[in-house]
Amino acid sequence: MLARDTSLPPLPAEGAASKPARGNESYIALVWRRLKRSWTGMAGLWLVVLLLVMAVFAEFLAPMDPKATDVGFAPPQMPVFHDKDGNFVARPRVYALADSADLDPVTFQPIVDPDYDNPRLLGFFVEGAPYRLFGLIPANRHLFGSLDGQPVHFLGTDKFGRDVLSRAIQGSRVSLIIALTVVFIITIIGTTVGMVSGYFGGRFDVWMQRFVELVLAFPQLPLYLALTTLIPVTAPTNVFLAFVIIVMSALGWAQMSREVRGKTLALAQIEYVRAAMAVGATDRRIIMQHIFPNVMSHVIVAVTLAIPTVVLLESFLGFLGFAVKPPLISWGLMLQDTATYSVIGTYPWILSPVGFVLVTVFAFNALGDGLRDAVDPY
Repeated sequence: MLARDTSLPPLPAEGAASKPARGNESYIALVWRRLKRSWTGMAGLWLVVLLLVMAVFAEFLAPMDPKATDVGFAPPQMPVFHDKDGNFVARPRVYALADSADLDPVTFQPIVDPDYDNPRLLGFFVEGAPYRLFGLIPANRHLFGSLDGQPVHFLGTDKFGRDVLSRAIQGSRVSLIIALTVVFIITIIGTTVGMVSGYFGGRFDVWMQRFVELVLAFPQLPLYLALTTLIPVTAPTNVFLAFVIIVMSALGWAQMSREVRGKTLALAQIEYVRAAMAVGATDRRIIMQHIFPNVMSHVIVAVTLAIPTVVLLESFLGFLGFAVKPPLISWGLMLQDTATYSVIGTYPWILSPVGFVLVTVFAFNALGDGLRDAVDPY
């Protein structure tokens, strides 16, 4: 008969670093480690961070005043590293635009050509149009632009001569504010309705789901157009913006509630939830302590996937003229200039806001896909 080995395992050497067992990692650490393995998820995360920074510091990042006018429909000015004779120079520069005596045979507007006799040197942290950072701090420094403060149009100008790049950077603030606010509201309403309806069940659940189905049955696009026309054009911009957010939120929470209700119905049958019911825990404690934390992983993923949907919807409504109104700036409002094919064919650079929309949609979708795999690390 073999004797049982009762000896203890050897102790680690003194001073040796002991690695914590991965089984003792927190849930957030497990999700983060899983997310870092997804290059698309990390790319989406960094892009989302850059988009939020751009929206917060829009005045500082925009090289020009988005309302200042110059030459209408001027082409983009690309930075170059050569002078008018073709010799290499170390400091990047652009060449000013000047109207020539010739007219475009299609639009009958003056043809804009580079003025090689007036180069504009570029730099970082240059002085430019004055603004108020966060609406409070007066400043006139911009991240990049011309050293002499002269107009520079890296993505060209629109029909009124306004800088497209500066307007796109400034428009990111309105577009992302609408998207984040709408998603926050529909998440609060949808999560609350879904958990309560799925947990209590019975007749309350039946009537609540009939109401949810009624909201989902509405043809959303005609309803959006009808509701946004109710507010007068002369209303203040803040009122119009708030009304657009309310309309989008009122029609967007139903799908979130259906998804959360399905998760709640499954969680209500798990042993620890039934045990909490058996020991007399209150409904509020069961919902907040047992069901809500387990629903959050699904809600976080749903939020990251809902934001690009709202961004696309706002861009579409803005293109039709039913979203924000001037003097506010949004990506959808900027795309109104692309309504005719002749304008797009002659001035293709006015499609630049589409690139910002595509990057935003890709960023949040990539982050959502990465989180969808990471929230279930086991």
